[in-house]
Amino acid sequence: MTIVTRTLERIETLDRVDQLAGTVQRWLHRVLPDQPRLTAPLGGSGIGHPLHPILVLAPIGAWLSASVLDRMPGHQAAAERLVLTGLAATAPAVVTGALDYRELAGPQRRVGFVHLLTNLTATLCYTASYLSRRRGATAAGQAWALLGLTAVGAGGTLGGHLTYALGTGVYRWQPERAGRPAGEPQPALESSDNSRHPSRR
Repeated sequence: MTIVTRTLERIETLDRVDQLAGTVQRWLHRVLPDQPRLTAPLGGSGIGHPLHPILVLAPIGAWLSASVLDRMPGHQAAAERLVLTGLAATAPAVVTGALDYRELAGPQRRVGFVHLLTNLTATLCYTASYLSRRRGATAAGQAWALLGLTAVGAGGTLGGHLTYALGTGVYRWQPERAGRPAGEPQPALESSDNSRHPSRR
C-alpha cells in the first residue's frame, strides 16, 4: 500500500472533521435549496452524471498552462491572464461541487470536506498569485502559482478518490443500473468498513 493510499484511507476515517463538515453541509442546504428545475440540471441530470468533474477542467487547465508559461521568458502577461481565467472558471465548478457535497455522508463527506479545503487553498493561492503579478511582483506570483498547483493536485487526487474509490455520484441519474427504483437517491457510505476492500478480509 502506498503512502498516498494510506493517507486517503486515513482521511476516510477522520471523524474529527465530522462536526465542521456537517455544519458546512447544512449551510449549503440553506444556501442551495432543492429547486428541481435548477439544481437537477446543475447536478448533471441532463448528461447522466455529475457536471463537477467536467467543469473543474477549466480552472485546472488554465492554471497548469500558466505555470508552463511562467517557465518561458516573455510570456508573463499571458500567464497572468490565464491565472485570472482560472479564477473566473472556479465559480461554476464551486457551485456544482457544492451541490454534490450536500448529499454526502460518512467517509464520502470527510473526503469531500478535505477536497473542499484543498481547492479553497488553491483558489486563495491563485488569488495571491494574480494580485502579486498585478503589483509587478512576478517571482512572488509564480511562487504562489506553484503552491496553488500543488493544492490543485491534492484536490484532484481527493476528487478521484471520491469517485473511483467511494463511488460518489455513480448512477445518481441512472438508478436502474444500480438496481434501485427510479427516483431513489444514491445511498451514501455511512461507515468506513472493509466492504470496499475485499483484499483486507
